[in-house]
Amino acid sequence: MNEIEQPAEGVSETAARAAHEVRVVYSRLRRRLRETYDRGDLTPSQTSVLSRLDKDGEASVSDLAAAEGVRHQSVASIVGILVERGLVARRPDPEDGRRQLVFVTDGGHTFLEDRRRAGEGWLARAVQDQCTEEERRTLLAAAAVLERIVRS
Repeated sequence: MNEIEQPAEGVSETAARAAHEVRVVYSRLRRRLRETYDRGDLTPSQTSVLSRLDKDGEASVSDLAAAEGVRHQSVASIVGILVERGLVARRPDPEDGRRQLVFVTDGGHTFLEDRRRAGEGWLARAVQDQCTEEERRTLLAAAAVLERIVRS
C-alpha cells in the first residue's frame, strides 16, 4: 500500500486504502472547487467565518473565535470587514445585552449561494465532459455510500 500506513487492527487493507483515496480525492476536489468561484476578494479566513455563520446561524465573536480556533481580535477584525461588505450584520443578544450576535445578511446568503452554484456548475460540466454515463452512475452510487458513512 503506497503512501498508506499499515491498516489499524481489524481494518482490511481495502478499507484502509479506500479511506486514504477518498480523503486525498476529497482534499483535491475541495481545493479545485475553491479555485472555481470568485471569492469576491475575501480571504480564506473571512470565507471560513462567513460559511460557519451560514451553516451554524448567528454567533458571538467569542463563539466564532473558539469555533475557528483563532484569537478574538482576529475574528472581530474579520467580522468588521464582513459587516462593511454587507455580508453579515450584528444585533444585540436578547439574553445578554452586553454581547452582540453576528448573522449572515441576505446579501451574504446570495454571495455564498452564487459561489456554490459556480462550483457545482464547474463540477457538473467536468462530470459531463470527462465521464461516461456509466461512470456518472458510479459517482452517484459512491456518493450515496459516502453519505451513509457520514450519517452513521
